[in-house]
Amino acid sequence: MTVATLAYQSLGVVYGDLSTSPLYVYKTTFSGKLSLHENDEEIYGVFSFIFWTFTLIALFKYTLIVMSADDNGEGGTFALYSQLCRHARLSILPNQQATDEKLSAYATHGSVETWQSSALKSFLEKHPRFRTGLFILVLLGTCMAIGDGVLTPTISVLSAVSGVRLKITALHENYVVLISCVIIVGLFSLQHHGTNRVAFMFAPIVTAWLLCISSIGIYNIFRWNPHIFHALSPVYMLKFLKRTGIEGWISLGGVVLSITEAVFWPVFIVATFAAVVGSQAVISATFSIISQCCLAVTTVMFVTTCLMALVMIIVWKQRIAIAVAFLVIFGSMELLYISASVYKIPEGGWIPLALSFIFMAIMYIWNYGTTKKHKFDVENKVSMNRIVCLGPSLGMVRVPGIGLIYTNLVSGVPAVFGHFVTNLPAFHQVLVFVCVKSIQVPYISEKDRLMISRVGPKEYCMFRCIVRYGYKDLQQENYDFENRLVSGIVQFVEAEEDTTLKTTFISSCGREVGNMDIEKFDAQNQDHSFTNSKSSDILETKTRKGHGGGAPLKDESLQILRAKESGVAFILGHSYAKAKKSSSIVKKFAINVVYSFLSKNCREPDVVLNVPHTSLLEVGMIYHV
Repeated sequence: MTVATLAYQSLGVVYGDLSTSPLYVYKTTFSGKLSLHENDEEIYGVFSFIFWTFTLIALFKYTLIVMSADDNGEGGTFALYSQLCRHARLSILPNQQATDEKLSAYATHGSVETWQSSALKSFLEKHPRFRTGLFILVLLGTCMAIGDGVLTPTISVLSAVSGVRLKITALHENYVVLISCVIIVGLFSLQHHGTNRVAFMFAPIVTAWLLCISSIGIYNIFRWNPHIFHALSPVYMLKFLKRTGIEGWISLGGVVLSITEAVFWPVFIVATFAAVVGSQAVISATFSIISQCCLAVTTVMFVTTCLMALVMIIVWKQRIAIAVAFLVIFGSMELLYISASVYKIPEGGWIPLALSFIFMAIMYIWNYGTTKKHKFDVENKVSMNRIVCLGPSLGMVRVPGIGLIYTNLVSGVPAVFGHFVTNLPAFHQVLVFVCVKSIQVPYISEKDRLMISRVGPKEYCMFRCIVRYGYKDLQQENYDFENRLVSGIVQFVEAEEDTTLKTTFISSCGREVGNMDIEKFDAQNQDHSFTNSKSSDILETKTRKGHGGGAPLKDESLQILRAKESGVAFILGHSYAKAKKSSSIVKKFAINVVYSFLSKNCREPDVVLNVPHTSLLEVGMIYHV
């Protein structure tokens, strides 16, 4: 039943695009000088290209191969890259931990490691430049799709609505623009309901469309040209290129319309209704405009092919020969289409390309700045020796309450806390370092969302909470974070028992402490994942246990709950990047302008965790890169 439902929904998502695009391929392909070659031989040749492009790329490559490389049900460029990162440790994201590999979605077990996969993984791990190059390739593929998608819906809807003027000649252009805007806003508003509902909504329309177009197609075959089946022979592709020469090669950019377009909902709906009122010519013109974006689309296809070849070796443990054959067969076809689409650049294809490179530059600058920021935080974190020498009071008066300090670090004590220790006379009784980080899996289940561990000796009453998200998770929590956090810490303390790491550490100041969580012990320190429960439930349980329902909570747990009742404060440390004076003008612009703007406008942890502004304290630091 589940498969049948998904198949039905796919009609509204996938086939809505595939079933409409081929309608306009011939009109787009036979444009310009090639319109002089519209005889049976050339038509058969184009049809042969369409058929084999559908068969080889859409069916064999994507349906049978690429879809088998899903990442826990997710597909696309990021899904392929995510698998490579997990299996070959290619990630350039900071804050990755060994404990992340315990997540069920992170599973990397599978086929037995081969010498070929081991050699390739070792090569990539030893050469950071190749890892960076792979990352840029992924950004390129992603940004090409975005650059194409920015323009396509707008152009499509505007051009299709303009077709109404063929019937209503008095309709002013201003009204055409207004109607187009209303349709675009309406269509994109529907996406808010999710792919699931939207697919159900459009599946009946696509089903009816497929039935109509297939019936018409069968009728036309028997009525006009029963010999069209001869075009299934690949020989006609060679004949087409031989007879039409360079013009035929250039026209292959239009053939790409048969398997892509980021056109989906807007073009499909508007084109269908516009065709009904007789605006076929305008819709064909629309696809001619869209075809100018085909260089961007074919690049995405080629990037997918390259990543898939790596997945075959590293993840699937296939022989290199198989991956090379896959790359050569499909890559050569896509490079042929890319080369044909190059001629579209002067005609308007440069616009999506320019947008793509702008998006890619922004993404790369953001990643570069974030990496440098993490490096600064790691290099300037407070030594545990210093913390230990201060004693359990940390050299301050520990007042009732809980202080949550947000940091980018998953281990150690952030530099911002050193400023508190130096400059503040008092701090909270319970300290919790909170880190929000992303993991290379699509989703993180709620029971695995928070990971609690202890920082320092037990009497220091310091903890760490790592809030983990997948790359498909929406980083916006609607639940009461502080209650979940306190509940998790209490559960951690109660479950700690004697399983906590027993080790003794002699600090540089001569103080002997047990259960020390310094940097080299962070990975070994006991952590505890927990399900959704509220501190009110803990209090209720404590009350029941106090009346003979079992052993009461530990003193430390009661201390944490009392601190919660005294209040919770949220401290957010900001690090502002500045390029060094010796840096180039390009780097200064990238860091001081672009990255600074992005960091000031990005979603901070306080927004992600729904922190009340009345309890938030922000502290800033400047670092140079």
